[in-house]
Amino acid sequence: MIYPDINPIALDLGFVQIYWYGLMYLMAFLAAYLLANSRAKQLPDWNTQQTEDMIFYGALGVVLGGRIGYMLFYNLPNFLSDPLSIFAIQGGGMSFHGGFLGVLLAMVLFNRKYDKTFFATMDFVAPLVPLGLGFGRMGNFINGELWGKVTTSPMGMYIQEQGVSRYPSQLYEAFLEGLVLFIILWVFSAKPRPLMSVSALFLIFYGLFRFIIEFVRVPDVQLGYLAFDWLTMGQLLSLPMIILGVYLLYKANRQIA
Repeated sequence: MIYPDINPIALDLGFVQIYWYGLMYLMAFLAAYLLANSRAKQLPDWNTQQTEDMIFYGALGVVLGGRIGYMLFYNLPNFLSDPLSIFAIQGGGMSFHGGFLGVLLAMVLFNRKYDKTFFATMDFVAPLVPLGLGFGRMGNFINGELWGKVTTSPMGMYIQEQGVSRYPSQLYEAFLEGLVLFIILWVFSAKPRPLMSVSALFLIFYGLFRFIIEFVRVPDVQLGYLAFDWLTMGQLLSLPMIILGVYLLYKANRQIA
C-alpha cells in the first residue's frame, strides 16, 4: 500500500481554510449526537434537551481537555516556552487521555444541572465515544502524523515523502478503538446492565487496544520511551484505565451477585 498523501486542507475559501482534522471532529460530535438521541429513546430518564446539553458539555471537555492534556503530557517544555502554542490545533496535537479527563469533568458539571449520578451518565456516554475516536484517528492519518514503526511487513504502508514503509497505526487505532470498541459497547449496552459495567468495559478495552497498538506506534519524538526501551506515555496513561475498568467491572458484578 502507498500512502495517498492527502492535502490536510479540505477546502480553501481564501479568507478561511477548512481542515480535514476539524471536519473529523465535527463528524465525531455529529455521530455522538445521533447515537445519543437513539439511546435516549430507549431510556425513560433521558430526553432530547438533556442529550443536546450533554453533547455540548462533552464537546467542550474533549476539545479543551484534549488540547491541554497534549500540552501537559506530551509537549510540556514547548508549552512552557510558548504558552500561545496551545491554540495552534490546526495541525493536530490532541491527547485522548486529556480529552477523557476533560469529559469526566464536563459530565460532573452536566450531572449537577440535571441531578444525575456520575456512572448513570457515563454508562450512557461510553457507547457514544468510540466512533468519534475513529474519526479522530482518521484525522491523524490525513495529517500524516502518529505513524507506526518502519517495517517490511505487507501490513506496512509506503510513505513516499519519507522513502520508507511504516505501520499505519492510525488506521489500526481507528479500527480497534473506533469500530470494534463501538460494536462491543453498543451491543453490550443494548440490554439492561449493572451500573458501572458499560463504563468499565470502555476503560478495559480502550486501554487494552491502545496499549497493544503502542508497540507498533512510534513514540512521540519529544518523549521517546519512558522505560525498558518499549514503555510509552500512551501505555503509561492506559494502564490505570485498565486497572480501574477491571475494578469497576468487579464492583458492578458484585451488585447482582
